[in-house]
Amino acid sequence: MRVVVAEDLALLREGLIRILRANGFEVVDAVDNGPSLIHALTTHRPDVAIVDVRLPPSFTNEGLRAAIEARRQLPGLPVVVLSQYVEQLYARELMSDRTGAVGYLLKDRIMDVDQFVTSIRQVVAGRTVMDPEVVGALLTHRSADPLLLELSPREHEVLALMAQGRSNAAIAGRMYVSERTVSKHSNNIFAKLGLKPSEDHNRRILAVLAFLEG
Repeated sequence: MRVVVAEDLALLREGLIRILRANGFEVVDAVDNGPSLIHALTTHRPDVAIVDVRLPPSFTNEGLRAAIEARRQLPGLPVVVLSQYVEQLYARELMSDRTGAVGYLLKDRIMDVDQFVTSIRQVVAGRTVMDPEVVGALLTHRSADPLLLELSPREHEVLALMAQGRSNAAIAGRMYVSERTVSKHSNNIFAKLGLKPSEDHNRRILAVLAFLEG
């Protein structure tokens, strides 16, 4: 599996490269700025890009902007964003084409290398993987929406876990309830939000995220 890494901090960049190679990935390029990232992605056309949000020259949202531009040129390009912050506007824009294959993870909350690698593989498979804090920020963005206000506290919890990319089985395990209970909550959520029910893992997440994006 071919990867392009974009990270301006040398130690972190080298650490990512070592982790990826140790887990069977081929790092075809590693860059430290936005313009080089776009060039690397359009040249190598990797299976996935792992991108820091804040890169030179602007140190604001250069990496995320470069990833968005690369996905315009290479539709469906899997991108895993690493950040210390939740950039709500650009997170929504990154997901706006609704094709999936997007991850948004917060650096200081990645505590498990195996889970990190699993998240990358899920994104390559076309899934959407979101850190809970990112989901929380998107939910807050829509918190005044009358449709969200109709959800029960339990349904809010299921919605947040669903938008993180968790299956019904994983949600059931997290909430200590049965899968049947989770399915019931999910159907209630879709009905209240006016979304067409779907058992397809990626489509249902994208449907919810589409609602949260507004």
